[in-house]
Amino acid sequence: MSRLLIIAAIAVSYYVFAILLNSVGTVILQSINSFDVSKPEASTLEGFKDLSIALVSFLVASFIPRIGYKVSMLFGLILVATLCAITPSIGSFWVIKLLFAGIGTAFALVKVSVYAIIGQLSSNTKTHSSLMNTIEGIFMLGVLSGYWVFAAFIDPTNEASLSWLNVYYLIAALVAITILLVLMAPIQKPEVNKEVGVGTAFIDMLKLAYKPLALIFIISVFLYVLIEQGIGSWLPTFNREVLGLPTQVSIQITSIFAVALAVGRLLAGVVLARVSWYPFMNACLVGMAAVMLLSLPLAEKVDENLIASWVDAPIAAYLIPLIGLMMAPIYPVINSVMLSALPKVQHAPMTGLIVVFSALGGTTGSIITGYVFEAMGGQQAFYLSLIPIGALLVTLFFFKRATSSIVLKDTA
Repeated sequence: MSRLLIIAAIAVSYYVFAILLNSVGTVILQSINSFDVSKPEASTLEGFKDLSIALVSFLVASFIPRIGYKVSMLFGLILVATLCAITPSIGSFWVIKLLFAGIGTAFALVKVSVYAIIGQLSSNTKTHSSLMNTIEGIFMLGVLSGYWVFAAFIDPTNEASLSWLNVYYLIAALVAITILLVLMAPIQKPEVNKEVGVGTAFIDMLKLAYKPLALIFIISVFLYVLIEQGIGSWLPTFNREVLGLPTQVSIQITSIFAVALAVGRLLAGVVLARVSWYPFMNACLVGMAAVMLLSLPLAEKVDENLIASWVDAPIAAYLIPLIGLMMAPIYPVINSVMLSALPKVQHAPMTGLIVVFSALGGTTGSIITGYVFEAMGGQQAFYLSLIPIGALLVTLFFFKRATSSIVLKDTA
């Protein structure tokens, strides 16, 4: 029962942050509409979110085990609840930046804690991978519901209206419920070698990054998140400006991307029980490239007045989000392979590195896509994803070879 309560606490925490983190695409579109900001300026929201994640993870990942995962999660959740509660009353682009900086800070604390807790609850690679995919699948369900929740608060008659900000009152209430659940969960404080100082633990995390296997791994993580956020953060704007869909439909139909990611991660657990992870990852990457090459030529703007619902949307609006089906398994699988190769004492620092380079990849992908979108158009911006897809094929080859021949040793 206690195990189920812990899993429920980390799953609900991940669900809430899925709504917040992946709302950035919707908020970028609404910031352009409501605050009249440019695409490059709107793309900085990804930076406020991801760079906060990177900085906080880098600085405190090695310290979190000392204060305990439960305390870390509670601090992050309380911070987010407070910011969500005050955002609608201020209603300015600067407070949206502050909100995403707070979301990034809180998520860094929560993600490092959640990944380490998964390690506590797992006895072998199989159970670790299974629980990791389940938690990441729940994360994607949160992403899916987030599109519909935000769309419900948008005024279809006035795109510049600030009524959409009221969604944060609802989210603040959800976070408050999550806080109560985490308080009840019997999350164990990890055993920490008190003779090793915080500075030493921080240096050990840096040393971990220089291991050949770890270095190849974090490059792979960086490339993957660059692709996912470059597409995911700009898909609502792509639907609005390239395909000509109404704002509400643009956001709602983006939920297909979240559905594809969720389904892909849940199906991956079944497929990976029968095949090796490496050929499966290669097939996924080839499939991603195929989706972009087949669907982007079909992306043509239609008359907005002719679109009353999803049924009227062009076929490209349905095809492009399906890249998520092939993209979905890559992140949790390579994370699981990496963490399973490490002793549990190194899970927190390695998770810190995962979060740091995931954040840097997300910011890079969103900002590059934003600038190319502004300068050359949405189709060219999305075609750009083929470059990191090809690079990821290369890095996964070396990652597979490294995992076959190298075993990381405790750096402590």
